[in-house]
Amino acid sequence: MTRPATVHGSASTRTGRLVRLMAASALLTAACATITPATTPDPNRLPPVLAQDEIIRPYTKIGTVEVSRERLGSIDDLKNEADEWAYDALGAEAAKLGADAIILPEVQAKKGSYLFFPSTSIKAKGIAIRFN
Repeated sequence: MTRPATVHGSASTRTGRLVRLMAASALLTAACATITPATTPDPNRLPPVLAQDEIIRPYTKIGTVEVSRERLGSIDDLKNEADEWAYDALGAEAAKLGADAIILPEVQAKKGSYLFFPSTSIKAKGIAIRFN
């Protein structure tokens, strides 16, 4: 009676490698994870721009923040970028004042030209507030 030829250890070797690979992946994933308590304020977080109906607490006006910028390009191409830049820039200025939020934002983008190239002038203004 002849026995079929088997390769000893090949299946167990693959299983062992797979187990070691999964353990290493889990260890690396756990090592990279960090837990940040919810009560720790993020110093890089900008104050949000709030609509009037989002304000549910009493607040104190700190001041008006204004930003402006000139960009080359058509107003149609830069409209979304202009709004994003304006809100980020207003947030950065309000953060310097210690504001909790910005209300009543106004963003204006106007067409212009620089020599032969279209340009866009972006101006934004809002009121920086601190919650009581």
